[in-house]
Amino acid sequence: MDFDLEELVNVEQTFYEEGYKDGFNHGRVHGSIEGRALGREKGFEMWEELGFYQGFATMWKAVGERQANQDERTVNHIRHLLDLISQFPRVNPSASGPSEVDIPKLFRQIRSRYKLLCATLGVRPTLRAADGSTIPPDSAGADLADCMSKEKRNVWAVHTAGDALGNTELNF
Repeated sequence: MDFDLEELVNVEQTFYEEGYKDGFNHGRVHGSIEGRALGREKGFEMWEELGFYQGFATMWKAVGERQANQDERTVNHIRHLLDLISQFPRVNPSASGPSEVDIPKLFRQIRSRYKLLCATLGVRPTLRAADGSTIPPDSAGADLADCMSKEKRNVWAVHTAGDALGNTELNF
């Protein structure tokens, strides 16, 4: 019988290296799949938020155009918000090559401009999630479970013609 004692001494290291290679290859495949799914989900959330801001600005732009006297600050904030949204990349910058756009910085600028527009309009800034729930901006320190467990409310209550409105339902 011919034994190679060197192989017996390094048997643990050999198994470790083979297991590492198998695990690395497995992790590469599944990490890519999981990363793609996470990227798709986060991208959808970002575009949903951008769509909300664009719809908000477009709606107030249309309201302002119908009024005789427009506030110049409001028009300026709407224009800047729509300009910032139009600068947001429409394709995946990493797929087409290196990008010079700082997406988190641009997103912060868009959010800030939205908050400025809301302050100018006298509207409370909110963000509507896909399920219709509201995340109030003043609940930053509150527990997320508390915010999500509260009753869902509409932005404006829908009343049929002829319904009497109470004093608390008349908001301007």
